[in-house]
Amino acid sequence: MNRSFSSVSRSWVLALGVSLSLLSGVALADRAPMQPLSSPSGIDFPKNLNAIPDGTQAQSQPANTAPKEGSIWSSANSAPYNYVSIPDKESSVLIQRAGQQWRLIRNGVITVYGGWLLALAFFGVIAMYTVKGSIKLHEPLSGVKIKRFSGFDRLTHWTMASSFIALALTGLLILYGKFFAMPLMGGAAYGSFLMVCKNIHNFVGPLFTLSIVIFFFLFVRKNVFGEGDMAWLMSFGGLFSGKHIPAGFFNFGEKFWFWFGMVFLGLIISASGFVLDMIVPFMDIQYLRGTMQLANIIHSSAAILMTAMAMGHIYIGTIGMQGSIDGMKTGYVDATWAKEHHELWYDKINK
Repeated sequence: MNRSFSSVSRSWVLALGVSLSLLSGVALADRAPMQPLSSPSGIDFPKNLNAIPDGTQAQSQPANTAPKEGSIWSSANSAPYNYVSIPDKESSVLIQRAGQQWRLIRNGVITVYGGWLLALAFFGVIAMYTVKGSIKLHEPLSGVKIKRFSGFDRLTHWTMASSFIALALTGLLILYGKFFAMPLMGGAAYGSFLMVCKNIHNFVGPLFTLSIVIFFFLFVRKNVFGEGDMAWLMSFGGLFSGKHIPAGFFNFGEKFWFWFGMVFLGLIISASGFVLDMIVPFMDIQYLRGTMQLANIIHSSAAILMTAMAMGHIYIGTIGMQGSIDGMKTGYVDATWAKEHHELWYDKINK
């Protein structure tokens, strides 16, 4: 009994002594001053690498290869893809320097100058309305209605218009929301709100593209440049002179919006958006970081330019000109409006 108690006691005393020794060593190590590292990485590079013969450093410091040309230290800060044995090719680039260039372009050139362009377009519209007001017809309405757009024409137009507004608002929130929405909402709420905007943007985008394609085939023949367009261009549609300029079904300004704003910019925005959504059909696209960064720059630039142009189109088509919205709202326009703004088309249908 005594032997058993003595042996157990010695075992407990020995374990307690070892534990106290370890704890005291850890405490002393925590309080002991630590020498600063010679480099941020914790690896001590020799000061004069050229003075070390080849092989000497590798033998004395096998884990520390010199940052020579072609070594792992120089290739880490390079854009070219290296070899990896896993399917993810992006993992072969440790530091993508183009990412910083993309960030500077997005947050500098696009955000700053794009913001000034949008502000210029917005306040330009306000100034135009303040100075000119709504452009009134020179003669009273006749009460005679002329059919201008079919139901399908208007459905396609309003689908394109509503999807564009949804894309413009969510896109601007994605690009500029952190400057005004995040301080008001807070980081967590803004992050959730931005995710909703992103999903709306991604799912509405293909609908916008489809409406552009349909609208193109519906009105491409009526947007061919022809009689009256040069005269309209030289006088800017008589906007400042007030002089009536005859035009066909669409005037030169509407044709320019059709070809450059809707077709050219719209398809560029759609194509780059498909890349960002990774849904490009009929093509094998490598959705690498460089590809996505370039698509983002193209998408943002074209979208800002189209939004600025759309402000003028929306203004003229609503409050900027008397009777201009009637065609897309009801499908019919007054004969006085048709004769004054599209005289060549009016004369053609009344022959």
